[in-house]
Amino acid sequence: MTDLLITGGTIVDGSGADGRPGTLAIEHGRLRVLGPDDASSARRTIDASGLVVAPGFIDLHSHSGLHILAEPRHEPKVRQGVTTEVIGVDGLSYAPLSADDLTQLVEMNAGLDGRPEIAYGWTNVASYLERLNGTAVNLAMLVGNSALRIGSDGWEDEPADGRALANMRAQLREAMEEGAFGISSGLDYPPGSYATTDELAALTSEASRHGGFYHTHVRYPLGDRYLDPFREAIEIGRRGEGGVHITHFYHRPTYPGPPEPMLALVEDARAAGRDVTFDMYPYEWASTRLLIQLPQWVQSGGPMRLKERIVERSTRDRLRQEMGPAYTSAAGWADVRLGAFVTDTNAPFEGRTLADVMTERGVDAIDAICDLLLTEDLRVNQVTSGPSTESLPLFAAHPVGMFGTDSTFIGAKPSPRTYGSFPRVLGEFVRDQRVMSLEEAVRKMTSAPAARLGLGDRGLLRDGRAADVVVFDPGRVRSLATYDRPRQFPEGIEYVVVNGDVVVDRGRHTGALPGRALRHGRAG
Repeated sequence: MTDLLITGGTIVDGSGADGRPGTLAIEHGRLRVLGPDDASSARRTIDASGLVVAPGFIDLHSHSGLHILAEPRHEPKVRQGVTTEVIGVDGLSYAPLSADDLTQLVEMNAGLDGRPEIAYGWTNVASYLERLNGTAVNLAMLVGNSALRIGSDGWEDEPADGRALANMRAQLREAMEEGAFGISSGLDYPPGSYATTDELAALTSEASRHGGFYHTHVRYPLGDRYLDPFREAIEIGRRGEGGVHITHFYHRPTYPGPPEPMLALVEDARAAGRDVTFDMYPYEWASTRLLIQLPQWVQSGGPMRLKERIVERSTRDRLRQEMGPAYTSAAGWADVRLGAFVTDTNAPFEGRTLADVMTERGVDAIDAICDLLLTEDLRVNQVTSGPSTESLPLFAAHPVGMFGTDSTFIGAKPSPRTYGSFPRVLGEFVRDQRVMSLEEAVRKMTSAPAARLGLGDRGLLRDGRAADVVVFDPGRVRSLATYDRPRQFPEGIEYVVVNGDVVVDRGRHTGALPGRALRHGRAG
């Protein structure tokens, strides 16, 4: 007997083809696609009349690599229809690392990924992936170039010599053999940000040789801060003869030019035969660690050396001299909302702005940032304005664009993208604004990212594929997450099935944890 039947719905299969009536049968975690009138019996039948039945959504950028071990129900994601997400992004993977290096990276990155109280007992990709089984969603891991640099060249701001680069390539090769899907870079985050273009091209070449690709948070301070960072990303792919995926690709209101030239770079590269894709998140609000406000020389040497520096008055004086008068007035910092405080001293500022801290404590931005980082042991998150609102539909609708939430899970008020990205696309961009068809949006959420990752058995509703399915109401689906109330679950996501098990049932989490770590290539 079939385990589960989903009947009466409109099947939007992820290919971009028009929706059609049909029935899905799920047996032993695998799919069979039946006609609308095919008879079958099942242990359970879901009546999807009036609903859309689609492949589970794939999130190409998530900061849940630690959080999900502490909160395996992962409700912010699975309740918006996500069944697979990509971790190890921004160069910040938590393997392969020695025990000491892992401790330091967790500390350095606590303002982005948190520091949950879990057992940190892994050392390589294989043992880390084992820990990721038994959650609500599937996880695909990238190897961060920061992790490779830490293990081969330490935390210092210096070029990698031939021996260090060979060591990084060897680590990456082993990680790919253990199931990683490629390499990521976060070129705003030390020590990965210290990598040269040549170094990154060499690592892209190694990943490509093993079927992987280069997933990059570009080097925003490069050149004109507008197009040059994306040119570098494409050049890394050219030199490394590998695929390039530009993550959280968006136009900022402060850029000196319009968004169209950014998209033209991608189109021109593809016309020249380069494998270039991108993802974007459909919200105006960015989020990362507060530490990003300090220049990279302050962070050289790792978390201990960083904290030693920012205690010193001479460091703060140098920062004032380098960073100018903008750091003295609170008016310029009302856009930086803070969160994830654990000390009683700073708790009153949870969800408030850096401008509030400056005003109430009578300090400038340099002292406010340094004092907060020291008292919170670097564990401070920020939410700021991000993509220009008017450019979001343009990037969302581009044929090679996909979606990633860039989700952060810490603080009382994270960016609303963590809870609402996929429903916002379906509700606002598809139904309300008609920026693209429903079938095209689903393709961008399913088969396109599956192809980017090389997931041959997910992303399409086809016989024999893994049974990752989302059932939603196209007339009702919408995000409820806002800047002021970001921790709101969406409406209209009725059922989510992961590896054949129902995880979301009539909009509520069942407690099932069938997700597993996916492994690329032969390791899979």
